[in-house]
Amino acid sequence: MSDAEFIHLDIRESVAWIQIDRPAKLNALSVELMREMSNTLDIVEQDDDVRVVVLRGGDRAFSVGYDIAQEVEMGVSTAEQWYGGLEANIALTMKVWGLNKPVIGAVSGWCLAGGCELAMACDLIVCTDEAQFGEPEIRFGSGPVTLLMPFLIGQKATNELLYTGDTVDAHRAKELGLVNHVVAHEHLHGSVEQLARKIALTPLPILRYTKQALTRAYTAMGLQTAVDHNHAIAAVLNSAATPERAEFTDLVASKGLKAALAWRDARFATADAN
Repeated sequence: MSDAEFIHLDIRESVAWIQIDRPAKLNALSVELMREMSNTLDIVEQDDDVRVVVLRGGDRAFSVGYDIAQEVEMGVSTAEQWYGGLEANIALTMKVWGLNKPVIGAVSGWCLAGGCELAMACDLIVCTDEAQFGEPEIRFGSGPVTLLMPFLIGQKATNELLYTGDTVDAHRAKELGLVNHVVAHEHLHGSVEQLARKIALTPLPILRYTKQALTRAYTAMGLQTAVDHNHAIAAVLNSAATPERAEFTDLVASKGLKAALAWRDARFATADAN
């Protein structure tokens, strides 16, 4: 992985640490970054010396989601184009979900949109007390790509988060069952390492079969069917013509993503203040 630009791999004592490293863009998931991550996941999956995988971001953000500016630059607009583009996004999230060994998400800072879905695909999540989770895509005319949230936190909480685009802090995320542990920032690495090493004491075949049983349980509950249905709906949703989506896209193209996000957030500022 020496030629990788955005993903760093460090294997220590049966634990593979995969770090997303694109701090200038708050670890936004570009096409190139996702390709590197997918290749890295293949490496650790095939390495029998690895029993546990840790997926982590940076101090400011685990990931703020898919690279919207890149999507606008690529001119993705029709349902057909969205369907093809979303296929790679879903494949990466589901590769984490179905990896043949446990994955721990180590989250600090922002964990949003596609980044939140990537974290939710991990078997366990340990986060810092300043972490923020959510899928705010609806606020600019998009929606969740993989739609794992209903299976993790239930109907009512999912409905509220996905209809409003609100974010939740670390402690609320733990109440909802979205994360396992909340720790101080300076304890994140140590807490994750302790958990990973504890899990790694179990023989790899036992971990593999246990994870297989757990993922098959969710398959029996309809998770994969829901993911497949959402893929088609998300393609249509993202291509829907609305004035708000058009304004957002124009602002990204003309003034940059920061200006577009400021415009989006200003529209909801009054509601958020009430």
